[in-house]
Amino acid sequence: MNKIEQTLSIIKPDAVERNLDKEIKEIFKDKGFNITKEKKIQVSKVEAEQFYKVHETKPFYNDLCAYLSSGPIVVMILEKDNAVLENRELMGATNPKDAKDGTIRKKFGISIDKNSIHGSDSIENAKKEIDFFFKY
Repeated sequence: MNKIEQTLSIIKPDAVERNLDKEIKEIFKDKGFNITKEKKIQVSKVEAEQFYKVHETKPFYNDLCAYLSSGPIVVMILEKDNAVLENRELMGATNPKDAKDGTIRKKFGISIDKNSIHGSDSIENAKKEIDFFFKY
């Protein structure tokens, strides 16, 4: 039996800079996602480092943090049945070149670094990531 899940989605700086946030939100809505909360923010490098701490030992960590903090982002809580998995499928592969047609990264991603969107990779991480951006 399916159950309603929440996941975090971030429209990254490259997509916000190209004014794609409204179009990307429409894609989510068309696929049955409910955007329960959203805000446009700019994170500092330190905040980006905290957010991506799970990747701290990876070679791309510094570039990832610098990129996320390079411009405004839109953070959203998405809700629907199987939200985490369905969002991952809708986003597509990390590298837009490898992403399937019809996915957000295939349509808007520029490169493996500037791939337009982030989505939580598990229910546990979704909770942590939502708390990170929406702890009031």
